Amino acid sequence: MSKLAYLQCPTGISGDMCLGTLVSLGVPLEFLIEKLNGLGIAHEYKLWAELVLHNGQQATKVHVDLLNNSDRQHSHQHHHPHHRHLGEIEEMILKAGLPERAQTWSLAVFRQLAIAEGAVHGIAPEKVHFHEVGAVDAIVDIVGTCLGLDWLGIDTNEQGLPSLYCSAFPTGGGTVRAAHGQMPVPVPAVLKLWEMRGCPVYSNGIERELVTPTGAAIATTLAQNFGSPPPMMIKKVGLGAGSLNLPIPNILRLWLGEAVRHEHVTGNRKRGIESRVRGNDQIDTLPLSPTDRSHTTNINPTLETISVLETQIDDLSPQAIGYVFEALFTAGAVDVFTQSIGMKKSRPGILLTVICHPENLSNCEAVLFRETTTLGIRRLTQQRAILEREIQLVETEYGVVRVKVAWTQQAEQRILNNIQPEYEDCAELARKHQISWREIQRIALQNWYLQKS
Repeated sequence: MSKLAYLQCPTGISGDMCLGTLVSLGVPLEFLIEKLNGLGIAHEYKLWAELVLHNGQQATKVHVDLLNNSDRQHSHQHHHPHHRHLGEIEEMILKAGLPERAQTWSLAVFRQLAIAEGAVHGIAPEKVHFHEVGAVDAIVDIVGTCLGLDWLGIDTNEQGLPSLYCSAFPTGGGTVRAAHGQMPVPVPAVLKLWEMRGCPVYSNGIERELVTPTGAAIATTLAQNFGSPPPMMIKKVGLGAGSLNLPIPNILRLWLGEAVRHEHVTGNRKRGIESRVRGNDQIDTLPLSPTDRSHTTNINPTLETISVLETQIDDLSPQAIGYVFEALFTAGAVDVFTQSIGMKKSRPGILLTVICHPENLSNCEAVLFRETTTLGIRRLTQQRAILEREIQLVETEYGVVRVKVAWTQQAEQRILNNIQPEYEDCAELARKHQISWREIQRIALQNWYLQKS
């Protein structure tokens, strides 16, 4: 099986976080130091690692300490005493005696970063000498990351790039002080790198610099695709710590695994799965029985980042809650629910919970503040596993019913997990024809199976 990796960036990505994930996965720090010494800058920095805790979760923190500036922390925001042009860095890499793949990838990352910086400042990439490109720590981060990916033995695609995938990026917010003064977050170089690859982004509500130019350059150059993880069997997860104190752990996660290959189905049944080939030669599968499901190990739901809003309310008319539900769904909520709770002074109240995608967090929060009496709302960022799904139309003698079909994908094979007629369609037809809702639902489900046979 081919080896691949997935970068999950719930709190962004930086160069030192990338190095942390690789050391966490077992890449020897001594190996990185030995190979990086070939760059000829070993006298300028010290590389070391430690285990740290972020919000109670342990991760590997890699430090790049400059030997001539002990007060300078690892961040592209600070002034760099030595600026290097792209050509000088490329020459360093070519003369370092790096493994072939690590050399190729390092050159590609620096070229991508120089193109972005050049576009931002209106100069040719070869003339770029800004601190984001010339810093010692950026050189160590980028070349070290490429060395680590090569050491892990990750496969390459036809273009020679690693089989690396990456999640969507959190935008962050606020401002940072850089060499050119105060800048909004995301900084211009990061925005340009995202634009060059058409990257998906979202706001997780954290107003800090979450993605650095070095981290963005590594991901946008080496990743083949962005978004949900590819079908894979996870073998090990590396955790790289950042330097920020955030509401959620400032940790980059690198999933290392093997690509899921399509298994040929022989006979009528294999591993409890009954299959058939449709007219377009696409393999389709019937739902698994409960017994079959217990023996299936290759279920690969999609992971996505989700925002959760919570607030307690004890002084709002129950009549308003229904209206709040409608307003929240209009604002983009995925789900809304309440729970009865006991509050201070023995008052009965409700816990109102809203689940939404990060990009709709602000809209949903605005509804809660506008339409309820709450004075504060808790924000949570979580990961949820979801099944692929689509709406299919099914003809019945009483009318058309939409049916929601959910499945997991295994290479070219879909394994169906759930088939459910839409409630509103069944209810409308039941009222119209004076038939029980259960009967309409049964007919719709039966016709779906007949339609697929």
